[in-house]
Amino acid sequence: MVVVSTMDEIDREILRELQKDGRMPVVQLADRVGLSVTPCKRRLARLEDSGLISGYAAQIDRKVAGFGITVFVSVELERQDADKISEFQRQVALFEEVVTGTLMTGAQDFLLEVAVGSLEEFETFLQTKLMRLPGLRVVRSRFALRKFIDRARIPY
Repeated sequence: MVVVSTMDEIDREILRELQKDGRMPVVQLADRVGLSVTPCKRRLARLEDSGLISGYAAQIDRKVAGFGITVFVSVELERQDADKISEFQRQVALFEEVVTGTLMTGAQDFLLEVAVGSLEEFETFLQTKLMRLPGLRVVRSRFALRKFIDRARIPY
């Protein structure tokens, strides 16, 4: 397994280039990072095998796809024991509207990022899915007005 502290500058440059364009051919990647193709392929395979590169995916514009409303929903459970937390996570993972779910510290137990196409869709999500889960104490929703930073990458 590759440990971040053992990565050299060439590994970091490979990651930077792939974060810009994950579909870049290895020949082009090798040229950009100053390697020949074979060592570049070896490094790329090592980064993938280690789990540091966990996959490749298309970036989808939610608004263009019809999901222009993003809502951050904080949830507090009545009880925070391991079974209740696991059950909540399992249930919420079934809801397609939830694009990220995070276990939190402090006053809220979970922060959910929900993507929907309309206020009506969000209301339906709340009434027919989220609010029907057992053990909820408090649910608070905050609507995102505009995203001004959207980094799907690690810091350089």
